[in-house]
Amino acid sequence: MSKSLNDVCNELPDLETSLREACDWLVDVAQIKTEMIEPESDSRHMQHEYWRGSFRGEYNVAERKWDVFCPVWHGGQAVKSLCQAWQVTREDRYLEAAKLGGEFLLRNRITEGPDAGLILAYEDLPDKTCSSAILETLDGLFLLTDTTGDDRYETAAIAAAQWCRDNVWVRGEGLLRDWFDPKTREFFTVPHTGRKDVPGRPLVDDAVWLTAARRGGDPSLRDVFYEVLERLLRDERPAGNWVDYGPCRRDSGEIHPRHAYWWGRPMLEAWRDTKEQKWMDAAQRSGQWYVKAQRLDGGLLRFTDLDFNTACFGHATSGIACAAIMWIELFQETGDFIWLEPLQKAMSYCRMMQFINPEDPNLQGCILEKVLPPDGTDRNPYYIRELGTIFYAQAAAQLIAAARTDG
Repeated sequence: MSKSLNDVCNELPDLETSLREACDWLVDVAQIKTEMIEPESDSRHMQHEYWRGSFRGEYNVAERKWDVFCPVWHGGQAVKSLCQAWQVTREDRYLEAAKLGGEFLLRNRITEGPDAGLILAYEDLPDKTCSSAILETLDGLFLLTDTTGDDRYETAAIAAAQWCRDNVWVRGEGLLRDWFDPKTREFFTVPHTGRKDVPGRPLVDDAVWLTAARRGGDPSLRDVFYEVLERLLRDERPAGNWVDYGPCRRDSGEIHPRHAYWWGRPMLEAWRDTKEQKWMDAAQRSGQWYVKAQRLDGGLLRFTDLDFNTACFGHATSGIACAAIMWIELFQETGDFIWLEPLQKAMSYCRMMQFINPEDPNLQGCILEKVLPPDGTDRNPYYIRELGTIFYAQAAAQLIAAARTDG
């Protein structure tokens, strides 16, 4: 039985080699090196005028065809993973790719006028910004400043958080409106799978409100953070998760695989900030939700219901990688061994999902996100999203770094 993060690392031989292979795929295969892309590689017609430094988001293995999806927030998380990988490998090409990704993010924002600071984080809608996508971009920018010393990235992240405070935060409700049209400056809602009786969602992704408050010397951003966290405590269902808000499916009780990560992990940062036990208790409930949702093979299915039942297909490797990150941090804060076994199983599962010496060079080093259900044909069932590789790289880099200081 593992007694430390170093033990977990020792049970995962060549973890740094695996991390390098994943990052090599992000840099050499997934990252876009041209300012524009072919229309057939952008089926959603995302309204970005500059693409260099972004990452291809999806790959149809059967057709060997690329597409992009959520390039801004996925790009922010890719930048984060490459910075973390550089910190443990000192491989300069990872840092150069992270800076290229940072330039893509800086070019896709508004710098003047009433919406100065807005990052154009398009997601499901090709010309409307999504508030969660904005927030999920920012931690990569903060880390890029930490890694390079270039404060442009941090300044942009703080400005984006302040724009969200001024424009999408529903003061007193602990909610943020979801969708904004930067051309008409109108907010609107779209049909969603969660609650329809509230004006938004309680968004605290990556605890970036608190990071921006500290770095920008702006206590009002801290106020937003804790108001949203209090809303999350009130609306928690089931324990450690929030099925009543999209992208979970409220009516059927199916829970998105990264939901507890985005909204449960920031509770740990609140505990570090205040030492109030309620935040640690909440974080541990989210960690336990992942323990119960983990399958015997170490993976996680994309939609897990309230009784922890799942479909037979649709693994979400990105989800179990996010769980691994939570378990690393929970062990660091609590020293409780209960987090180590699921962590080891999760990382082993991710390693099994990594392509080593495939026939298709577009797959070399990447992490398989899921296997599609049979459709009666012999088509290849593999489904690639760069998020599987991105979050695996974050988890692997974080585990390696933590193990080096954990006996």
